[in-house]
Amino acid sequence: MHFSSLFKGALVSTLVLSPMLGLMPAQAEMNKPNKSSTETTKIKTSQQAQTSILDIAKSNENFSTLVAAIQAAGLEEVLASNGQFTVFAPTNEAFAKLPQGQLEELLKPENKAQLVSLLTYHVVPSAIASTAIQPGTITTVEGRSLQLSIADSKLKVNDATVLATDIQASNGVIHVVDSVIIPMAQ
Repeated sequence: MHFSSLFKGALVSTLVLSPMLGLMPAQAEMNKPNKSSTETTKIKTSQQAQTSILDIAKSNENFSTLVAAIQAAGLEEVLASNGQFTVFAPTNEAFAKLPQGQLEELLKPENKAQLVSLLTYHVVPSAIASTAIQPGTITTVEGRSLQLSIADSKLKVNDATVLATDIQASNGVIHVVDSVIIPMAQ
């Protein structure tokens, strides 16, 4: 596996997992946008800044699908490594929104390159706090751009809404998103 693929994998994991251990209180609940008030995602936190993005994701059951994807893509080492990443981490519910059968296809060994591309599209190669995010575009580890915007006072990444921000990890920050971010046609 090329270093760039590992780097992309690590960045994706970092972006996805950092929000879980961020500045949120232990067992804090975050409301899901466009869901009933009874639907919540619990975010576990512990030793935030001393834990990698990957470790944060692994410690939270709401990121089990993301962790499985990271493992299938072979990106664990990258997301546990030193470095600074921003990961826009989809929850299990976000993955459940994918068309039926798409996730299962992506997790097959023969589709590893496609999975790596999708996951690294969720990772930015620097740690960016929510307060520093400005509307516009930002380049991902995958190489394509994400469109950042504010709609109804909520941060959007392409069509995904950010549910929780600034989960700090030893190797970056995680912002939790409500949808898997599909690369825009460029």
